Amino acid sequence: MTDIIDSDYLVIGAGGMGMAFVDELITQTTATITIVDRNHRPGGHWNDAYPFVRLHQTSTCYGVNSTPLGKATIDQVGWNKGCYELASGSEVVAYFDQVMRQRFLPSGRVRYLPMCEYRDDGSVVSRVSGTEYSVRAKKIVDATYINVTVPSQRPPKFKVLDGAVCVPPNAAPKLAPEYSKFTVVGSGKTGIDTCLFLLEMGVAPADITWVMPNDAWLFDRFTVNPGRQFTDIITAGRIEVLKAAIAADSVDDFFQRVLACDQLFQFDPAVKPTNWRCATVTRLELEQLRKIPNVVRLGHVQAVTPTEMRLDQGTWKTAANTLYIDCAADGLKNRPQKKVFDGNRITLQTVRMCQQVYSAGFIGNVEANLNDEARKNALCRPVPLPHAANDYLRCAIQDSENMLVWLTEPKVVSWINASRIDLFSPIFKFDCPVVGPQIEAMGALLQQAIPKMQALLDQETAQA
Repeated sequence: MTDIIDSDYLVIGAGGMGMAFVDELITQTTATITIVDRNHRPGGHWNDAYPFVRLHQTSTCYGVNSTPLGKATIDQVGWNKGCYELASGSEVVAYFDQVMRQRFLPSGRVRYLPMCEYRDDGSVVSRVSGTEYSVRAKKIVDATYINVTVPSQRPPKFKVLDGAVCVPPNAAPKLAPEYSKFTVVGSGKTGIDTCLFLLEMGVAPADITWVMPNDAWLFDRFTVNPGRQFTDIITAGRIEVLKAAIAADSVDDFFQRVLACDQLFQFDPAVKPTNWRCATVTRLELEQLRKIPNVVRLGHVQAVTPTEMRLDQGTWKTAANTLYIDCAADGLKNRPQKKVFDGNRITLQTVRMCQQVYSAGFIGNVEANLNDEARKNALCRPVPLPHAANDYLRCAIQDSENMLVWLTEPKVVSWINASRIDLFSPIFKFDCPVVGPQIEAMGALLQQAIPKMQALLDQETAQA
């Protein structure tokens, strides 16, 4: 028999975005919510992440708005010294499980269906028992559209030949003692984390080979995302980026100006980055990464054997007893942008640069407080997911345009000011209906910077 469930909202996905959205509904409305998720517990891709993973942003501004993550301590030792703590993957999974069990379910307004699939015909079926559910919901929320993929969820994209051993980073801690050489494939967040893990475990830099198909711009964690105690640093940095855009005469000049104001790093000062994926490092972490002497820039790996790698632009000899670690998953693939609000469907997407979970909480606040769909979509315009270096400007343009609209909506600015997960909360002091001088100054700067950033991109396109 089919179990019939009546609910105001059906939320598909109990990852960070789904959880942050539901948290706002519980806080600000009396709505009932049914959450369907294919995993056995909340947390989305964190359930499949490698054991040494940590957030690339401060714990103090991650998760759901109502429930703090971590203890808001500043690291006193290690390569993150001076910044707020970064939660480990196991902490994040335990946190979302705690939110579900100690907040959502006790509210009496949430029905949670783990290990279940939502089907196109609107039904829900258990992946274990086969039990079918018919959820009659007023609105359907897709919290899986921005689908994060980690290496353990798929096989390598290159061939593994002739007895070569290639594993996702999840297996590295157990297998590392059996190998003397390590080749890390991929230069994104996962590759950075894996290289730092090996170095921290005492592997000599010369025993690590790092395949870097494309150099990427890296955020300086201390100036971009150190934690709310350092709001003056964050505010100054955001202003400096806008001023850099206004003053720049080319895209390259813009990046050099942003680099000079300590917002970005590049791994090798002699190599121009062509990618940007929102990864953050501290100066201490960058110092460690730069100790790795064997950096392979021959494109993407096509195949590996026990003695060599075959890449787009040539081959690279590898030593005996090498463990290949595949870190090359495209964690955030580009998806076509959709209207966030479309009748009875809500599609959660990123509305602030590189802040997926924050964006879902923001959308939840808009859903709880506004009724006009056109106005809601104007406040929730998706920011493109980053890949190429110039996407930094594209994201900054949409980010800035969003901010201009946000500043016109008292319920949004009030939420920003009070929000735990909003990194920039203390920047704006909004005493409705009076617009404070800080908001006026930021608005004026944004209005100057947006057309200049677009002009820089147009100039780059014309010269290509």
